[in-house]
Amino acid sequence: MPDNVTFEYTIIRLVPKVEREEFFNIGVILFSKRKKFLGMKYYINPKKLAAYSSDIDKAEIESYLKVWESVCQGNPSGGVIEKMEVSDRFRWLAASKSTILQCSKTHSGLCTNPKETLEGLFESFVL
Repeated sequence: MPDNVTFEYTIIRLVPKVEREEFFNIGVILFSKRKKFLGMKYYINPKKLAAYSSDIDKAEIESYLKVWESVCQGNPSGGVIEKMEVSDRFRWLAASKSTILQCSKTHSGLCTNPKETLEGLFESFVL
């Protein structure tokens, strides 16, 4: 299968109360070095958010995730992280965190189209 390329992905988790270590999946970040692809997709289910915590402002979480999207896009006029190589940006996003936005360990696979694979992973793990 010559068209297959390797990819790595991580699941974005929302941890409303870090001290309780409870979370639910809200997104996926996918990176393919060969395709020079770094993409992200997210959705915060308002019912799940309300069930976990009424203290969290969904709009504020979405503003943080928009910054993560900007890092994925690698805007040259953006901040220091946005100017990094695509692989370094993925590692920065997927790094272990102790905030209410966390990522799973990275996983790998093979695909022909990273964007389609991102959509499939999003549907499987988030929706």
